[in-house]
Amino acid sequence: MLDLNKSLEEIDGENWGDPDEGATGLIRKCLTLRRKALKDFTNDDLTRMILQKFALNYLVPIAIKRLVENPLNSGNYYTGDLLCSLLKVNQDFWKENLELKEEFDLIVLHFLQAYETIAPLIKIYQDKNN
Repeated sequence: MLDLNKSLEEIDGENWGDPDEGATGLIRKCLTLRRKALKDFTNDDLTRMILQKFALNYLVPIAIKRLVENPLNSGNYYTGDLLCSLLKVNQDFWKENLELKEEFDLIVLHFLQAYETIAPLIKIYQDKNN
């Protein structure tokens, strides 16, 4: 079981360097996140690291758990950005992690079912109020 009190750096034992010496803001942020306890990761942190394809084996399960609770769980970018970051994960990862894929497929299915129910109601609402 993954110890959420540990950082990615503690889990994999790799020091990627001093965050203050990163060449760009994104690199500095990712290096800083590697030293942050996983339990303290925000949705924004997860989104950023998943989009960079870092530590997917550790971060995707955390993201899926949050999306089960709320598929529109979001970071600082836009509503649903955490979901979108997982939709962009390489298919090779999903092929190697079939249980995670099955969990994520259910999230996507539930989201689509909700959308199909809500979309026509939104259109009726907009038509009445425009």
